[in-house]
Amino acid sequence: MSKQLDRLEQIARSVANSDHGLALLALGSAGVQRHRIDEYSDLDFFLICEQGYKNIYLSNLGWLKKIAPVAFSFKNTVDGYKLLYEDGVFCEFAVFEPNELCHISFSQGKIVWAKQGFDASLCNPTINKLSLEIKDHEYHLGEALTNLYVGVGRYHRGEKLSAFQFIQNHAFWHLLELVALDEPTAENTDGDLFNISRRFELRYPEFADIMANFLLGYDHSLLAAERILAWLDKHHGINQTMKNKIFDLIHQHDHQ
Repeated sequence: MSKQLDRLEQIARSVANSDHGLALLALGSAGVQRHRIDEYSDLDFFLICEQGYKNIYLSNLGWLKKIAPVAFSFKNTVDGYKLLYEDGVFCEFAVFEPNELCHISFSQGKIVWAKQGFDASLCNPTINKLSLEIKDHEYHLGEALTNLYVGVGRYHRGEKLSAFQFIQNHAFWHLLELVALDEPTAENTDGDLFNISRRFELRYPEFADIMANFLLGYDHSLLAAERILAWLDKHHGINQTMKNKIFDLIHQHDHQ
C-alpha cells in the first residue's frame, strides 16, 4: 500500500472514532482511479458528518493532526482545507453535511469508511445545474475568438497581464476543449471532469508536441494570438469576418 493510501486509512479510522462522522469519501486517484496513484499524488476526500457538526470539524483539525505531524494547512474554501503533513502527504478535503451533497458537483468516488446505516447513495456523483451549460463546438469557438479579440485589444492598451490571461489562458483553454471534442483519447488514460489540463499530454500525445507553439509567455501574446487564430481557422473554419478583425487588430501597429 502506498504512503498516501495508508494515510487515508488512518484518516478513515480517525473519522470513525470521532463522535459525529458519517463517512469518508475518497476522490480522484485516492478513490476509484487508484491505478493512477504515485509519489506525487495528493489525497482528495470528503468528510461527511452529522447535521450541525460541520463547523466543529472545520474549526478543529485535531482529527487529522493526531495522526501525524502537520507542516502546513490553510482554509482554501468555506467547506475545506489544503493540508501538508511533514512526511510529504498532501491533502485537499472538504467537510459536508448530508443535505449539502446534492448541491455540489463531484466525480465518482470510493467510500473508505461509513457509519452503519449511512445512506451510501448520497455519495453518488451529482452534477450541479451550473455544469449543465451547453458547451459544444460553437460555444468553445465563440469563446476562443472573443477571448482573442478582447485580449489583443488589452495588449495594445498596455494591459499585457490581462492580455496574457485572455489569450494564453482563456482562449487556449477553449482550444484544448475543442481538441477533446474532436480527438480520440489514448487508451487507459483517465481525464478529469473539472480540469481538462490534467493528463492532457497522455490523453492526446500528438497534440502535446505542439502546445508550446501557443504558450509563448508574457511578452509574446500577440504572436500566441495569431497562432491560436490560425489553428482555429485551419481546424474549424471560423467566421472569416471575425478572423479578419482579430488579425487586423493584432497587426494594427506593424507599420507605425
